[in-house]
Amino acid sequence: MTNLDLYAKTEHLLGIEEATEALYDLYRSELDEYKIKTLLDVGCGRGGFMQRMISDGVKCKGIDLSSVMIEECKAQGLDAECIDVADVEGTYDAIVAIFDVLNFMNKDALVKFLDAISSKLNDDGIFIADINTLYGFSDVAEGTMSAENDKEFLVVDAEFANDELHTQFTLFEKNDNKFIKHQDTIIQYFHKIKTFQNLSGLKLIDKQTFSLYDTEDKTLLIFKKRQ
Repeated sequence: MTNLDLYAKTEHLLGIEEATEALYDLYRSELDEYKIKTLLDVGCGRGGFMQRMISDGVKCKGIDLSSVMIEECKAQGLDAECIDVADVEGTYDAIVAIFDVLNFMNKDALVKFLDAISSKLNDDGIFIADINTLYGFSDVAEGTMSAENDKEFLVVDAEFANDELHTQFTLFEKNDNKFIKHQDTIIQYFHKIKTFQNLSGLKLIDKQTFSLYDTEDKTLLIFKKRQ
């Protein structure tokens, strides 16, 4: 099991449903300004945002590096693959990367990712993503939490230092009156806005700081493909 698959198995215990729905609403309202027919959802998770856009008449494809997430998308009849964005075929009117996707990459990986994004956009294509602010990492994400139900017990321990958030997930699953332990660490990286300026393939046209958890914890980034 990869660390992203472990995250997928624990997501329902993290209490992020309300924040996820708020992000979906924000992205959907931003995309309303553009007349898009096709959309690529990078880090699509279980496909919730694709379902919303499909209901608006947009043809959607999702990709995610978690096979657990992709299997759930496919079970709902969604077009989804467990592949890297560089391996996606075709181009799209819009691409989105929702809920910290960019923060899971260090700077070198991020630059390569953004280059791949620009190559998958149609002319005048739009790319929207959100990142954690410094407050989002130090005031919201850092710390320890636990959650449980009849069959699972989860402990999350996150520490932010040197612009990196190291989050250890420890999950105990009950199976035949025994508990199976799964444990792994996910690293997220803080990125300054200047990282997204002067990109070769994308032009940053707007940025908006907003709150999911009663503080300025997120920044929405909107890019257009450079001509």
